[in-house]
Amino acid sequence: MMQHTHNIRVYYEDTDAGGIVYYANYLKFFERARTEWLRSMGTQQDILLEHSVGFVVKRVEMDNHAPARFNQLLSIQSEIVELKRASLVFKQIIISPDEQCLVSALIRVACVNLSTMKPQAIPENILGEFTRVI
Repeated sequence: MMQHTHNIRVYYEDTDAGGIVYYANYLKFFERARTEWLRSMGTQQDILLEHSVGFVVKRVEMDNHAPARFNQLLSIQSEIVELKRASLVFKQIIISPDEQCLVSALIRVACVNLSTMKPQAIPENILGEFTRVI
C-alpha cells in the first residue's frame, strides 16, 4: 500500500492552556492530510463541490497514545485500508519528531451527492487514483 505523508506544525491556537494539542484538533490535522493527498493526486475539492460531490466522514475510531505539544513538527501518515464503490477507510497516524506514534485513527469517508446528501459512487477518475495506491 502506498502511504502519503503530510507535515503540520503545532501552533499555539491548536493547544490547550498547558501547551498540549486539544484532542479535537487531531481530527483537523487528519482532514488536512487527506485533503493534501487528494490534491497531490490532482483532485481539487473545490472542483468536486462544483459537481455537487463531497467526501464526508462517516465514522472515526481514534486512539490517543501520547500528547503532541506546541511548536512540534508532526508527520501525518495516511493510507487507504479499504476501498468500496462509495466509501473508503483511511488509516492515519500522527508521528512526533522523535518517531513516536502520538495518535492513530481509522476514518471511514463516504462519497455523497451534496444536493441530495445521498451516497454516490466515487467518481471514476478518483476511484482509479485510489485503486492505484492500494
